[in-house]
Amino acid sequence: MFPGGMNPKQMKQMMSRMGIKSDEIEAERVIIEGGGKKTIIEGPEVMKMTVQGQVIFNVTGGKVREEAVEATDTDVLVEISDEDVNVVAEQTGASKEDALKAIEDSNGDLAEAIIKLKG
Repeated sequence: MFPGGMNPKQMKQMMSRMGIKSDEIEAERVIIEGGGKKTIIEGPEVMKMTVQGQVIFNVTGGKVREEAVEATDTDVLVEISDEDVNVVAEQTGASKEDALKAIEDSNGDLAEAIIKLKG
């Protein structure tokens, strides 16, 4: 039951009149990743609402657990172009192989790669 004794059907009608569209989403679990942790909600109730073009997800209930997440080298995929390698090699006088390694070690940050090679 909602506040004021309003049942869910009445609430949905009122929200529709205010331009709020809502749909229930069948979900077995919701996973939120960020800040070095993963929050897992098993058996939640999920409502998707659209208000003035913005989509809002409301997750309630369910069993919550948190897990620490460790970053690995495979978590970050950086596309490195030949042009990037040439720029770093020219700026530092390093070989293309060394330039490529420095860019990979810097997760694609060319400035950091140049500083490492000049350092």
